[in-house]
Amino acid sequence: MALPPLEGIVYGPVRSRRLGRSLGINLLPAGMKVCNMNCAYCQYGWTRGATRYRGQGRGWPAAQVVAMAVEERLARAADGNEIIDRITVAGHGEPTLHPEFDEVTARLRDVRDRVAPGIPLAILSNSTTAAWPDVRQELSLYDERYMKLDAGDPATFAAVNGGGRHLSDIVDALRTLTPIVIQAMFVRDSRGQVDNSGDGAVREWLCAIETIGPKRVHVYTIDRPPALGSLQPVPPRRLREIAGQVRALGVDVNVFSARPY
Repeated sequence: MALPPLEGIVYGPVRSRRLGRSLGINLLPAGMKVCNMNCAYCQYGWTRGATRYRGQGRGWPAAQVVAMAVEERLARAADGNEIIDRITVAGHGEPTLHPEFDEVTARLRDVRDRVAPGIPLAILSNSTTAAWPDVRQELSLYDERYMKLDAGDPATFAAVNGGGRHLSDIVDALRTLTPIVIQAMFVRDSRGQVDNSGDGAVREWLCAIETIGPKRVHVYTIDRPPALGSLQPVPPRRLREIAGQVRALGVDVNVFSARPY
């Protein structure tokens, strides 16, 4: 069963397979998934009516409210000697769709610099807005940018991500956004309808990775119930094979399977 959308702004720290003890920042409206993709593996379930425009809908937390919530939580962590490895903007949708994304980013940097200097400010994005000039400007202010790319061909992109953007536009945008970390979720459908881990799909994805030239790639698979119940995690051996092909391109890569190995 998929997770319910988050109700608050700050959550965690979450013990992330990839980011350590990550203090999550949710910029989306409380209890409402807002996204412009419809990924079959999403732990928050299907997107009910894909968002087409920034700020579509109501209930977005104001930038000042976000900053106050983060500052209070970071101060509490400092008082309790709590370890936080990253401050990560993520949540239950696409954070760059926030109508005040520029103001949110500026305030988060200020809070981090004053209250928790030295902790990286990171963002997880589905990459669909990476071509927007204002979003690109704000993304440059994050210490770490984890950008989604699960497919290298339109058919696989549609099956896995349900994306409405042209995949070529996303690849072109990511190519000029470096340094970035590409995060790639590999999944298989027990019915054979969704699979981005096969040889053909991986070959197309590797071409996109070579074009983008990221700083690093994170290869992983599901470890929580997905939107599409028939999805299955890709075995660790296959993930390692894919990672080996990434290394052959001269790109650093980390592998995260459903279980440590």
